Amino acid sequence: MKLFPNKKEKSYSIIVGCGRLGANLAGALYDKGANVLIIDNNKESFRKLSPSFGGISLLGDATDFFVLNESDIKNATAVVAVTNNDNTNILVAQIAKELFHIPHVIARLYDPERECVYHELGIDTICPAVLSAKEVDRILNMGEVTEEAI
Repeated sequence: MKLFPNKKEKSYSIIVGCGRLGANLAGALYDKGANVLIIDNNKESFRKLSPSFGGISLLGDATDFFVLNESDIKNATAVVAVTNNDNTNILVAQIAKELFHIPHVIARLYDPERECVYHELGIDTICPAVLSAKEVDRILNMGEVTEEAI
């Protein structure tokens, strides 16, 4: 089943997890013209989506092959796993990469010590703790540069 008949003209991204990050990412990708499907196992989570979101929302467990087949994952160009559970994110990312050969797979992880495992599997990661620390460091260093310039 093809969910997006004109998908050859656009990328097709699947986002797993409709929390704040997933909902914002889905909206941003859709606004840029991408075909977007977002999966979450809690129907209330879809309330976080922007009213202008015109992609598809799918209620279900993204670790379930039936749900993944329903999402047309075999035709996805990217899968982004951003649930609030590292184990779910790594499982979804591994399935997307190894079984469906999705070219771009990204997983959010909360435990930065797990990052090396993801990279060994060829999965890109984002880690809120590491990103926040880098941004705080950048801001603090900008302050030092500004003070030295005076």
